[in-house]
Amino acid sequence: MPKAKQNQKPEEKNTEAMLVGFVRKSNAGRAIKLSINTSSFADCGTYVTSDGQTYVQLVISLNALSAVIDGTRAVTSISHLDA
Repeated sequence: MPKAKQNQKPEEKNTEAMLVGFVRKSNAGRAIKLSINTSSFADCGTYVTSDGQTYVQLVISLNALSAVIDGTRAVTSISHLDA
């Protein structure tokens, strides 16, 4: 017998992904190359760590990156999630 579902609404998050660049293997196949669009990068939100350094959080899908590494995919995207 299945368990009864609770009627709780999950907290809605308005997360939008902004394309910032691309990832691909080098021509020799021994490195991963990142290409970042400087205009898009400048539009990304930042955060500051406790030591005062400022960072931009970027995201690459692990499944898509694995496909690039094993050669089943030529390129994948680098995104910034604006939460």
